[in-house]
Amino acid sequence: MFVQQTKSRLIKNLNFTSLRFLARRGRMDTENVYIRNETDSSELNIAFRYVNEKLNVDREFNFCRKPEELTQTVLARIQTNVHKELAKKLKKKLDQLPAEVKVELYQEGSGTSFNEITFAELLSSNVNAIKLKVLDKSFNMVVNPPWIKIIQLPKCILAKCLVYPTKFEMQFGDRESSEAVWYRAKDPGSNQWEVCGQGFRYEAKSEDIGFFLKLVVTPKNDKGMVGPQLESISKSAVQAGPGLCPFETRQKCTPTFLKGSDEIRVVTYNLLADLYADSDYSRKNLFPYCPPEYLQVDYRKQLFLKELSGYHADLICLQEVDQRIFDVDLQEVLTQPPNNFQGYMSQKGEVPEGVAIFFRTSRFELIKSYTLNLGKNIPTLPIFESLWSKIKSNDQLATRICDRSTTVQICFLKVKDSENYLLVANTHLYFHPDADHIRLLQMCFSIIYVEHIRSEVLRDLNISNPNSVGLVFCGDFNSTPACGIYKLMTEKSIDSSLDDWRSNSEEAVSGVEVSQPFEMSSACGTPPFTNFTTLFSGCLDYIYYQKDRFELIQSVPLPSDAEFKENTAIPSAVFPSDHVALIADLKFRPA
Repeated sequence: MFVQQTKSRLIKNLNFTSLRFLARRGRMDTENVYIRNETDSSELNIAFRYVNEKLNVDREFNFCRKPEELTQTVLARIQTNVHKELAKKLKKKLDQLPAEVKVELYQEGSGTSFNEITFAELLSSNVNAIKLKVLDKSFNMVVNPPWIKIIQLPKCILAKCLVYPTKFEMQFGDRESSEAVWYRAKDPGSNQWEVCGQGFRYEAKSEDIGFFLKLVVTPKNDKGMVGPQLESISKSAVQAGPGLCPFETRQKCTPTFLKGSDEIRVVTYNLLADLYADSDYSRKNLFPYCPPEYLQVDYRKQLFLKELSGYHADLICLQEVDQRIFDVDLQEVLTQPPNNFQGYMSQKGEVPEGVAIFFRTSRFELIKSYTLNLGKNIPTLPIFESLWSKIKSNDQLATRICDRSTTVQICFLKVKDSENYLLVANTHLYFHPDADHIRLLQMCFSIIYVEHIRSEVLRDLNISNPNSVGLVFCGDFNSTPACGIYKLMTEKSIDSSLDDWRSNSEEAVSGVEVSQPFEMSSACGTPPFTNFTTLFSGCLDYIYYQKDRFELIQSVPLPSDAEFKENTAIPSAVFPSDHVALIADLKFRPA
């Protein structure tokens, strides 16, 4: 929890650095001029490759103009640039420089002039028969071809882990229609690359260690149109992985997906957000025992993605999810075969991290999802009025709890091939050591909200049997089993005598007693550690499940004390987070 406190200091002191990656377009053909103008865009992009062996010219020209410019203005710019290139190439043979570099648009068999119209007007007509002529070379006009704007590969690639573009932007095409081929070579400048994989994702092999990877993508669309290739070469060679990771031992308990329609495997995991892990402060103060290269998210994400995939889960609840990691990595890996998840992320206020729920689409149908920022809604939602009225008179307490960006995320899911429903909630509660009272209040408000959502969906969907709905509440609650949250969840009520209410004397809560209606239990019990650093270690993460609706089939054993301490603490080369995942298999009881 001390680590959680100090993490908050990092948000104001982030230092992001840009890296150069090797990316280049394959040699463009010499028959076409490619013109791109997206709807409602103010950019007109023109690209062609001019080759003149006699003049020793082989050059790709790229122009960014405005669609409302007259064609003659754009052609004049092309003429100027081509002339400059020729003059540069022929600086010692200026007598060979053409007297005039003629650039024009023409239509075969027609004397039509296009000089007095804009490019926007030109593109709104049939351009199939219109050509661009540069000196003696004619180019067919290809408008809005599939076009890749950028490909970027990760800076760290580990053997036996998935690699895929960390940046990929394409216009006028789609990935499903496009072709992607992976190559490898010992030297990134080599002309001798050997094919090693197909598709946008590639699992680097042990025999790839020491090789650089190159991804070549041919963009296409569903109409069969093909655009110029773009390739990207990795900045570094494939590295050996860290060896056997503790999560691989745990995955022996989850070798396949569950088969029963009434069984679900649940995972909850705090991933350790990049903004808290990879900074000067975190390296020096939070995780000084962890070599810096193992704190970099390009290293860590390969491990936690491999870990999550290997648990063969049906439902995954995540905390401290960077928005970019969700968009680029989790969505890329978890939504594709064999995982086939659908994911939703809820950001915590203005902080670029939050909580996320993924569910396997072969098992569940999403009925509705909900996101609630607790702080700003506590004073306004009618369902909170009874509890809020008991604490709002303490201005310092009221301000502190309402200023928090804590978010509760809920998905209501229909279990396919079953009459059962799953109500899953996910949160990450406030971290501060003197805030047991804040966390407990947050949990009280959260369970009120969950109860409200459950009643709402029962009514709206006309579900006649309430027992067909089971609740699972996951998260990093920043609360040990000795605290009031565990008592509230497992014993259904808390009274005003709890020490939690007085964790901060100036914000002490008095006269508050809370109960909740759900028969809940902790699927993984109360292990000694789910968070293990040199500053704090303890049980903070839980999979709470409704025990009158589910029976526990198994909970996957946590790593041993020796594994936690092998590299002093976690994260480390083999643990990608300062938390560990919890995994449990549940089975619906007959309704």
